[in-house]
Amino acid sequence: MTVRTRFAPSPTGLLHIGNARAALFNFLYARHHGGKFLLRVEDTDRERSTQKAVDVLFDGLAWMGIESDEKPVFQSTRQARHAEVAHELLEKGLAYRCYCTADELKEMREKAMAEGRPPRYNGMWRDRDPSEAPANTPYTVRIKAPREGETIIHDLVQGDVRVANAEMDDMIILRADGTPVYQLAVVVDDHDMDITHVIRGDDHLTNTFRQAMIYRAMGWDLPHFAHLPLIHGPDGAKLSKRHGAQSVVEFREMGYLPEALNNYLLRLGWGHGDAEILSREEQIRLFDLDGVGRSPSRMDYAKLLHINGVWLRQADDERLTGDVMERLAAMEDVDTSDATRAKVLALMPGLKERAKTLVELADNAAFLGRSLPLSFDAKAEKQFTPENRAMLGRLAEALKAAEPFTRETVDATLRQFAETHEMKLGKVAQPLRAAVTGSTMSPGIDDTLVALGRDEVLARINAVAAHE
Repeated sequence: MTVRTRFAPSPTGLLHIGNARAALFNFLYARHHGGKFLLRVEDTDRERSTQKAVDVLFDGLAWMGIESDEKPVFQSTRQARHAEVAHELLEKGLAYRCYCTADELKEMREKAMAEGRPPRYNGMWRDRDPSEAPANTPYTVRIKAPREGETIIHDLVQGDVRVANAEMDDMIILRADGTPVYQLAVVVDDHDMDITHVIRGDDHLTNTFRQAMIYRAMGWDLPHFAHLPLIHGPDGAKLSKRHGAQSVVEFREMGYLPEALNNYLLRLGWGHGDAEILSREEQIRLFDLDGVGRSPSRMDYAKLLHINGVWLRQADDERLTGDVMERLAAMEDVDTSDATRAKVLALMPGLKERAKTLVELADNAAFLGRSLPLSFDAKAEKQFTPENRAMLGRLAEALKAAEPFTRETVDATLRQFAETHEMKLGKVAQPLRAAVTGSTMSPGIDDTLVALGRDEVLARINAVAAHE
């Protein structure tokens, strides 16, 4: 058997983090078993399923490196096939036409609730002759649910899950306007796409029992099901906006790398010993469903931030420079010429050691593209005492004579200056760092000066030294 998994989102909004994890698990499971990962867009809600929402979905998956092995299927194009199956069940006597009016259904529900029963359809048209129906009356098509025994789902995460068939009702599979319901469309599509494993959130577990009725009525083999526990907020409550970012787009905008988000989502509800930082190749090699836990996972934003910092430090400098330059372009006071790009690239090894997100990385690199006069943060301003301004003036003369202007000569010049003036190196470096960057935080001061270049360094130092 060739494993075939699928991710089947509704394009009605942003790619939620829970859906992204489901997509990742489906992708990794298929890759681990040498199978195929497919994408189906469940776009039957035509009002909410816009092209923009579809584009956001595809863009988010592409950013995460999750790509379908076959052309995506759009559910809205398959409604004729869904209806065909409903009519086949009618012909087999396994489904029937229901002519109940809205008022009759409302009365049915109210009576059941008044008697302490679940408000389910009572099957009034299940065994009646359609000839009894009023002329020209619209009808729905309902499947005949089994009334005795129980349905067992052998779930690869949850174990065996049972539901008494008496608790099931004859659900609608075709609406009065002839359009299929979700439960029918999903089953037909999964069957026709040869899906072998349905891996999805456990909020779909109740749907599985209803969908199993259709599989069995059609004589189709059920796929293997694996229902993943949901992701909760840090406090154990349902993940919501008050907890923080919830969508892939939000995390990307906040400066997270796709490798980090994938890595974190993988470990959110799945484990393999003490393994934490895993490459895509390692994820594919190790991932299987037996490592998925049954309890809900809690979103830990601090841990995600830590993992992002690890991946940031491992990332290629050219790639990070490209990301940073895009973010700098959105800042009004930063030059993004090739000259600035060269400075960012030169200083990237030191910059990425001190950042945990691309946003932070760009903020820390922005001084490389700013022009005089610089703005200074509060801590930097405190460095500009009269004594330090005078010291910086003398230091500018020493740096002007440093030849060539390389990391080694700059380092030697700063050390010699500190020794000559009987100062600790830090007492020289901190005012200098504040003068050339506008902050008291930066990569190594020698690397920072070399990245800026002699002329820019002297201009920035003298601007501070000359200020009364």
